[in-house]
Amino acid sequence: MLQEKGYYGQFGGAYIPEMLYPNIASLQQQYISIIEHADFQKEFEYLLKQYVGRPSPLYKAERLSEHFQTQIYLKREDLNHTGSHKINNTIGQILLAKQLGKAKIIAETGAGQHGVATATVCALMGMECIVYMGEVDIARQSPNVARMKLLGAKVVPATSGSRTLKDATNEAMRHWINHPDDTHYIIGSVVGPHPYPDMVARFQSVISAEIKTQLQSQVGREFPDYVLACVGGGSNAAGAFYHFLEDERVQLIGAEAAGLGVESGKSAATLALGTVGILHGSKTVLMQTTDGQVVEPHSISAGLDYPGIGPMHAHLADINRATFYPITDEEAMQAGWQLSRLEGIIPAIETAHALAILPKISFKKEDIVVINLSGRGDKDLDTYIRYFELI
Repeated sequence: MLQEKGYYGQFGGAYIPEMLYPNIASLQQQYISIIEHADFQKEFEYLLKQYVGRPSPLYKAERLSEHFQTQIYLKREDLNHTGSHKINNTIGQILLAKQLGKAKIIAETGAGQHGVATATVCALMGMECIVYMGEVDIARQSPNVARMKLLGAKVVPATSGSRTLKDATNEAMRHWINHPDDTHYIIGSVVGPHPYPDMVARFQSVISAEIKTQLQSQVGREFPDYVLACVGGGSNAAGAFYHFLEDERVQLIGAEAAGLGVESGKSAATLALGTVGILHGSKTVLMQTTDGQVVEPHSISAGLDYPGIGPMHAHLADINRATFYPITDEEAMQAGWQLSRLEGIIPAIETAHALAILPKISFKKEDIVVINLSGRGDKDLDTYIRYFELI
């Protein structure tokens, strides 16, 4: 699906300041040969198994399946070390940074899961870590802020704009421009200039590779009828979709954050509201005004509170290979409540958006539906408590 110069159809590429050109060019020239080398793969696979705890289970959710009258399997990325899929990518990128001779790591984070995963691998490898996080997200994701600091990371608040993920990404990009020689930027999603969207998707593709093997073992075939995942930038969805992209038997379904409603003015439903433009170094679909100013997004979920989408997902939507549903805050919160009560699993609010797709599709009884349970809800307990008045 990836084409020349990092494009997916019309989307992708590398639109970068001149100061970053050497870093990006170096990555473009070396990343494939580095990550495909046998020694790299051996260490990557060792850490995924022995440190992260992979393979993550593929769990048949019996009560949820009964409720929706279909066969629902949950890919339990929430059981990974650090509590989400994000660690798959940070393990890969920290190994890449070592090969490139970088001494310092920067990252951006919204919900804090990528920040925690980055701080974790920096502690593991003994590397300096700076994480940029929106001031609003710091307040609503305080448990993850504490984890990052405990792991030795410096958490820097982004105080401009909406003070959320977009602004944290802006600040991380500025830092990298000023420190291009000794610093590697671990981007947390399938966004940014080429080669990041492809590189992150490759590291996350372990998710769909495992789904194929696990389905073969459990149901006697390696493909589901549906794969569901939430999409902000879209790394967990990219990983869950990756090995099914060319298999037309599999319907790929993404959930975007509609916030208070697509037409409310308080939304992050990029594909419903966006137009083609440049965001954070790549050509994609983003929410913007007619004169090209980024529209501030809104979502109850810090990890989906982003005004754009990864170029791979923009392309999948453009060619009708994947379908994306806008999910409101209310729908996501109710879906999170439902999974908690039916299966004893409290999902991240990001993940709850994917669960909220279930009542929108008329599944057959025999359909195999895999939902990528991208993260656990520990970090969101304060939001759940306030929303449902639990205390």
